[in-house]
Amino acid sequence: MSSIRQFQVTFDCADPERVARFWCEVLGYVVPPPPEGFASWAEFNRSLPPERQSSAFACVDPSGAGPRLYFQRVPEGKVVKNRVHLDVRVGTGLVGEERLATLEAECARLVALGAVRVRLLPADGEEESCIVMQDVEGNEFCLD
Repeated sequence: MSSIRQFQVTFDCADPERVARFWCEVLGYVVPPPPEGFASWAEFNRSLPPERQSSAFACVDPSGAGPRLYFQRVPEGKVVKNRVHLDVRVGTGLVGEERLATLEAECARLVALGAVRVRLLPADGEEESCIVMQDVEGNEFCLD
């Protein structure tokens, strides 16, 4: 039997630091300290060859419970629907109008950070309501 291993979630994007900082705000994550010997990430970035500067960024759950999020620059833009997406669980245990009000409040906060509201998926008798959104580079995620 294999043991559970740590994992990270990797995002392909055009501007890794911008997308990482957006997700820090969404999830309450933080930017980890720069590598040893560097006072800041900017200093570390300047030490890289020009073609690698600003090519990656990461954020972590300060409690250590959630996975590390890693953002890497890729040359191509997003052209199709995500095959994997994050569900940001803000309405867990809530139903009906109370759930919808919680989702809408969080949606408004995230729109102010640069997210885009795509659509509301209303409760249907089997599933509770959720809101489909996009992050600052168009990656889809759900407020659930």
